[in-house]
Amino acid sequence: MKKKNYVIIIIFLTLYLMSCNNNSGNNANLEKVDILIINGIVVTVDAEGNLYKDGAVAIKSDKIVAIGKTNEIISKYSAVQTIEAKGKIVMPGFVNTHTHMAMTIFRGIADDLYLQDWLMKYIFPVEAKYVNAENVKIGSQLAMIEMIHSGTTCFNTMYFFQDEVAKAAKSIGMRGIVSESLIDFPTPNSKTPQEGIDYIKGLIETYKDDSLITVGVAVHSPYTCQPELLVKAKKFADENNLIYHIHVAETQWEVDTIMKAYKLTPVQYLDSLGVLSESVIAAHCVWLTDEDIKIIAERKVGVAHNPACNMKLASGVAPIPQLLEAKAQVGLGTDGAASNNNLNMIEEMHVMSLLHKFTSKNPTVMSDELSIRIATFGGAEVLGMKDKIGSLEVGKQADIILIDTDNANTVPIYNVYSAIVYTLLGSEVCDVIINGKIIMRNNVILTIDEAKVKEQVREIAKKIQDDNLSEKVNSN
Repeated sequence: MKKKNYVIIIIFLTLYLMSCNNNSGNNANLEKVDILIINGIVVTVDAEGNLYKDGAVAIKSDKIVAIGKTNEIISKYSAVQTIEAKGKIVMPGFVNTHTHMAMTIFRGIADDLYLQDWLMKYIFPVEAKYVNAENVKIGSQLAMIEMIHSGTTCFNTMYFFQDEVAKAAKSIGMRGIVSESLIDFPTPNSKTPQEGIDYIKGLIETYKDDSLITVGVAVHSPYTCQPELLVKAKKFADENNLIYHIHVAETQWEVDTIMKAYKLTPVQYLDSLGVLSESVIAAHCVWLTDEDIKIIAERKVGVAHNPACNMKLASGVAPIPQLLEAKAQVGLGTDGAASNNNLNMIEEMHVMSLLHKFTSKNPTVMSDELSIRIATFGGAEVLGMKDKIGSLEVGKQADIILIDTDNANTVPIYNVYSAIVYTLLGSEVCDVIINGKIIMRNNVILTIDEAKVKEQVREIAKKIQDDNLSEKVNSN
């Protein structure tokens, strides 16, 4: 009897060991990756509009290597780290095509004004006094914290001291285009436009072939830059294969000013100078004629739409449906925190969709899927990065966000696209991956001390307030 029991035990152990060996062999045959995101609602924003309700994404190094149903992906890949995404939306990060990140330090400093009063009487004077390398660094860090928390993974910023912005982005792990701003009068960072161009040359050398940072050239606008500077900056941008970032046709005042000086609209004026091309990112584009729209589409100019800022400053409504009909490239931007007053791309997307439905008196305009595409892939296209980011596709950079749907405002979900555009607030973003690195996990940014940055910005704001109070007292 005992002998029979021994035989049974031996057979059982043999079978168990064989099973272990087989499983070990299966695991050994799985391709090793760095991160697996599994069981999520994967919204790819690819050309076919693929969506996986029980989907997974495999990431190796900085790239996406596989997307599909969870059971298919885990049968082929094993990972160093697995992120359980059950009940979460997995999608490409948002692309902010136009902002001034360091202006977070001026958030709320001048509201309820027309653009020209806001800019000339408040913003330009306060920038001259308080914009320096340290404040730009701190303000930009705060901007990146805000953007990451609401799902932005790539930005295009126009401002000064852009090396400080680039260093901050590298430290945090965020992707972006840093466009040093050129203007006809002295800036906080350069006494002349040529000094500004020389500064950009240094940026080009420092960030050549960088995996996260791209360098651009920014000219403020047709009304603050003489034609010689507009042309010189474009020639420099073309010679160095840089984007050319400019405010265009933002207000009726701008149109009237350029028309009076050159008998052309701002778009036609820039086109007459030969500066419009596919490397140009034109911010705002509110006041456009039919001919302007045609020129923008033909020249493949990228349009950075900033609906919330345009509404707040009463600048007008950009003809985005008409631009899209003309096959123009359109992306979404927040503008700066001094004029929006936030950098929340989810809110911006929501505003965009509602604004164009309202102004066109057509609820079918700017659908949920189209709005998402503009805020992600459209932005990547405008920035010349559509082959790298903007959608979840094999071979693209792993810029991915996860959105928690277990919130009162996200229950129930009948249509995931509708939920993203019409119900999200931005705070539901819980995890952010940029360039294959986990930057935020469970709502905590892992690469910067958020509390320290917020306190530093409060100190800057206190100084601005104290200085202004002192000036008022002395003037009395």
